[in-house]
Amino acid sequence: MANLIYSINGPVVTVKDTSDFSMMEMVYVGHKRLMGEVIGITEEKTTIQVYESTTGLKPGEEVVGSKTLLSVTLGPGILSNIFDGIERPLKDIQQLEGAFISEGQSITSLDKNKKWNVTFDVKVNDEVKGGTIFARTKETDLIEHRSMIPLEVEGKVIEVKPDGEYTAYETLLRVEDKTGKVHEVALSQKWPIKVPRPIKHRRPISIPLVTGQRVLDTTFPIAKGGAAAVPGGFGAGKTMLQHQIAKWCDADIIVYVGCGERGNEMTQVLEEFSELVDPRTGKPLLDRTVLIANTSNMPVAAREASIYTGITLAEYYRDMGYHVAIMADSTSRWAEALREISGRLEEMPAEEGFPAYLPSRIAQFYERSGYVDNLNDTEGSVTIIGAVSPQGGDFSEPVTQNTKRFVRSFWALDKSLAYARHYPAVNWNQSYSEYVDDLSAWYNKNVARDFLSLRDEIIAILHDEQKLNEIVKLIGSDVLPEDQKLTLEVAKVIRVGFLQQNAFHADDTYVPLEKQYKMLKVISYLNSACIKLVNKRIPVSLISNTGVFDLLIKIKYDVPNNNIAMLDEYPAKIDELLATIV
Repeated sequence: MANLIYSINGPVVTVKDTSDFSMMEMVYVGHKRLMGEVIGITEEKTTIQVYESTTGLKPGEEVVGSKTLLSVTLGPGILSNIFDGIERPLKDIQQLEGAFISEGQSITSLDKNKKWNVTFDVKVNDEVKGGTIFARTKETDLIEHRSMIPLEVEGKVIEVKPDGEYTAYETLLRVEDKTGKVHEVALSQKWPIKVPRPIKHRRPISIPLVTGQRVLDTTFPIAKGGAAAVPGGFGAGKTMLQHQIAKWCDADIIVYVGCGERGNEMTQVLEEFSELVDPRTGKPLLDRTVLIANTSNMPVAAREASIYTGITLAEYYRDMGYHVAIMADSTSRWAEALREISGRLEEMPAEEGFPAYLPSRIAQFYERSGYVDNLNDTEGSVTIIGAVSPQGGDFSEPVTQNTKRFVRSFWALDKSLAYARHYPAVNWNQSYSEYVDDLSAWYNKNVARDFLSLRDEIIAILHDEQKLNEIVKLIGSDVLPEDQKLTLEVAKVIRVGFLQQNAFHADDTYVPLEKQYKMLKVISYLNSACIKLVNKRIPVSLISNTGVFDLLIKIKYDVPNNNIAMLDEYPAKIDELLATIV
């Protein structure tokens, strides 16, 4: 007997009196075969969440089960592509239909006609198991795609095709398991998006993700395999900061998920990434990037799927031995989708109307980050950087607070800094990173042994400035003692000369760690030299008149990245300027 739609409430569809479906099963709804997922089963009814627009759907139309979980297709052709939330290729859909996506579009995720030049790593009689790399192909100029045996397959190879050109869906080898069953293996495979891909071992975190952004790398670092939240109100620069990290961080592959954001922002990402050149290789940056676009005018239920689709693609490339960074922009829109669907399901709301399971869903997402040993004895990582968009910039709202529980880097963006054109607008008094101790050994070995002590020094000066600013607001800066006036001047050098960064300046958009360290040393030298003068009762106004503070504010522009040794000359310049006072 056919399973027919009983009721429709937005993206939520119910079917009465059936036991044909299982929980989390992917189903096809109505004449247009809309993609959906079973999210609730009782004796009376089965509840289905539809990931496409239900406009025009009517009661009485048939629902057909697939007997599989909601899955994505993994294989060569993912990189440099752009997908919607359920992994439909938007470029191919545009060529077929134009600007708008029709419902029930059944186009394959990967190009079924494109042939890949495949080299095999296995031969007949080899023993293989899930995760074993069996073939390699050049997916883009930057990335070698390492095709793996599906995780449910284990046994002996009984047939392998010769090296040559094949499509992603052709059978390339056959594996016989212990029961005698023969499994066919292609370059592509399916994986359910809500099931984390298995690993061999989770490693302790010890290597930073270098972003080239001074306020992050020096003051609030994130580790490879770590998780960070970027909360900020409208206009604070969340998307801009994620763009900068995506462009410049030392991850091998970038997965950018635009979840519920404006269409023009995703257009900007596409245009920028297609024009950008990867600084390490000179090739287009899009060659190591995959974009998932689920804009605000797309079906709301697909926002939830887009986050899981992105993290599954990231885990797939991690399993090949790559370091992957995923940008989720923004998890607040994902949480709003959960709230809308929860309301249609008539579930009991929790704080601010969000469902009671919001914290567990956020945890499930961020817990899929990590630095791991893979099943095939390679190592890789997934680093998650999630933007949060609290209404009115209120960090006490549920999404921000629950995200804070599951991430260890918190980069709080400040609207007042953004309006003052201070970018990145990371508030140094509200932000923090719990990765500093984990990364200390790496910094000591690869940067300098005094790097973290210099970092602590500038953070202490900034905290002192915050306290002094409260006094200045009340009684003015003239009544402060000279040592406190000096703290305010040096803090300004740190804020404007070090933490503020110009994304449109060739030498300031990305700053290597060596230059960051030497800039810190120069600022520290200035501070200690000025303290000696203040102790000799020389007023800060005289020190300021030498122009020494302005000199240091401009070093980010005056010292090019290809001649960092120039910074070694600055202590002598500081001494020369300060000597004019005496």
